[in-house]
Amino acid sequence: MNGAALIRRIRNHFDWPLFLTILGIAAIGIVNLYSATRAAPVHGLFEAHIRFLVIGMILFFAASVLDYRIWLRFSWVVLFVGVTAVVGVHFVGVVVKGSRRWLGYGNLRLQPSEFVKIGVILALARFVHDREGDDLPLVGIATRFGAFVLTILMIAWQPDLGTAMLVALICLSVMLLAARRIWPIAVGLGLAVAAIPFLWSYALKDYQKKRILTFMDPSTDPSGAGWHARQSIFAIGSGRLGGKGYLHGTQNQLNFLPEHWTDFPFSVWAEEWGFAGSIVLLGLYLFLILWIVNVASQARDRFGATLCIGVAAMVFWHVFVNIAMVTGLAPVVGVTLPLISSGGSSVLTLFIGLGLVASVSIRRYVQ
Repeated sequence: MNGAALIRRIRNHFDWPLFLTILGIAAIGIVNLYSATRAAPVHGLFEAHIRFLVIGMILFFAASVLDYRIWLRFSWVVLFVGVTAVVGVHFVGVVVKGSRRWLGYGNLRLQPSEFVKIGVILALARFVHDREGDDLPLVGIATRFGAFVLTILMIAWQPDLGTAMLVALICLSVMLLAARRIWPIAVGLGLAVAAIPFLWSYALKDYQKKRILTFMDPSTDPSGAGWHARQSIFAIGSGRLGGKGYLHGTQNQLNFLPEHWTDFPFSVWAEEWGFAGSIVLLGLYLFLILWIVNVASQARDRFGATLCIGVAAMVFWHVFVNIAMVTGLAPVVGVTLPLISSGGSSVLTLFIGLGLVASVSIRRYVQ
């Protein structure tokens, strides 16, 4: 098949429901971010978000046109490069608000731990693919499990508890759905539970412990660590059924909501658009996740199916943790809301993952 014919077939089988859902969520994100930054003491953040959306769209189309099976050979290499970049942050990383999580120069900064999610998903898909014939030795399984655990620990070391937790949840979700035996997962969960006292004593920073303790009882520090959750709950509740109206959210416009362009954009949306608007946004996320699972069920091979499950898990856990965080059901750990929160690395990572899903979808019909 020549190049022109291949492009024509890709265009004919392009996954329009996936793309239009992405556009719908991204459009809500643009509208919401404008409101969140309109009276906030930040400059150029809205314009930067638009630029990252454009770059993300380019990456989405590039990933969708490329055959996803190309990445089968390089899955572990991608993960290795990502983890190396995470380690490199400790030596040459840029410090922002007291945290060293970014690589870059000047205003150009990227967060390697975000892109590691794609490496983890690719490596998980390769792991499941290699086990298709059930001939992977126990040593090989243990080595690969060790690689995922090491990745999570390297991210937590930054420290970036939120991203480390998300990577762990993605790994657990994929393994639960793809596992043929439950005992390796049970052993892993047992070891994770046994490690909690050690992590609390030696791994978690004081501010992370404070967030967890405040989550358990926000009244212990209502003007400090508990302020974020309380103001977010006030904003969501005050939106009621139809919201206060666009650009009329008082918690948002008066800057009572902290970091409402990154961690708390759902609170902005719920305050201004109410329960009805929240249902529309959550409905779009639900459709997106179910559509990705549908693509996984029709994929040509286990590698493609597991890729889709990994991306679906990434989107689901981002939405679940962020919504739980802003409604006071989980500690504030800095997890973004997909395509709604401002954050260049997060936006680009999501578009790459969704582009891989689009590639799997197209390859159901195109060789």
